[in-house]
Amino acid sequence: MRKATIRDVAERAGVSTATVSRALSGSRPVSDELMKTIRQAADDLGYSGNIIASSLRRSRTDTVGMVVPSIANPFFTSLVENVEHVLSQRGLQLFLCDSRSDPDVEAQRLRSLVSRQVDGIIISPCHGARSAEAVRISAKALPVVQLDRFALDTHTDWVGVDDDAAQALVMDHLASLGVRTAAFVSSELTNSSTELRRAGFFRHASRVGIETRDEWTLLGAYSIEWGRDASHALLASDFRPDAVVCADDLIALGVLQSCQALGLSVPEDVMVTGFDDIPFSALSSPPLTTVRQPQERIAIEAARLLDQAMNDAVTGAAHIALKPQLVVRQSTVGQARVTAV
Repeated sequence: MRKATIRDVAERAGVSTATVSRALSGSRPVSDELMKTIRQAADDLGYSGNIIASSLRRSRTDTVGMVVPSIANPFFTSLVENVEHVLSQRGLQLFLCDSRSDPDVEAQRLRSLVSRQVDGIIISPCHGARSAEAVRISAKALPVVQLDRFALDTHTDWVGVDDDAAQALVMDHLASLGVRTAAFVSSELTNSSTELRRAGFFRHASRVGIETRDEWTLLGAYSIEWGRDASHALLASDFRPDAVVCADDLIALGVLQSCQALGLSVPEDVMVTGFDDIPFSALSSPPLTTVRQPQERIAIEAARLLDQAMNDAVTGAAHIALKPQLVVRQSTVGQARVTAV
């Protein structure tokens, strides 16, 4: 069977081959109606064109690399899905890499993406300090946008949630419920998000008059196992805090497991809050009060910033901190609701 050519598409669509080339390559704009006609003709004939040759002519590959700390973490799974959806609307394909929360693996992934000549990279660095050099090297070769987390002294565009505002929402909520004491359970302080959430916890606890203690600050990993193991002794103590504030939902789910194992009632005996609003947070027992990140908006802004950089429309390193929402569920109160900044 003969392979369809650009001339076949042009004849079927009733236009010139030059018009087909412009439409499918994106080199010049055509009307939406004409684009629809040409794409339909190409689909009917099974015409895909020579993507490699087109990319070489335009010095573009229409691909974007993305590196995240762990695709197994539901937050990053959802974030990747949102980014891929936004990029596909712009005609871009996504190359996804998992750094396994290892800066050395992350650096290898970045070098691979640069060597594959992607048009740009979106990254959530796994380490604030140790990720910095690889991010800086990549940013010298092509546009880089950091999202959710950022590496120190890298001077690239960044977009994510306002972690301090998020902790203000959490602590104001707990204070309004009469909480007098609170613990903080998090991962090790190796990335910007963790550091900002910890700082925000203490800043706003002090502001609203909630007591904290050094021994109630538990640092480990973003995992259910860590949340469960770290909180067991804390909650089994004769003097336990009124609330446990967690740096992400996975940790909070582990804390809820400890409460159940110890026979503690949530929220009557202790309140628990999370961060991210992953799908499982609404299905836990009880459903988890948590901070919802505007993931769709983060993805849209990341794609916009990358597009600007790829088209040399750069005005300086942007730092966009988006407003969070507090999703109030039964782990703190009986009535669910959503509160924004």
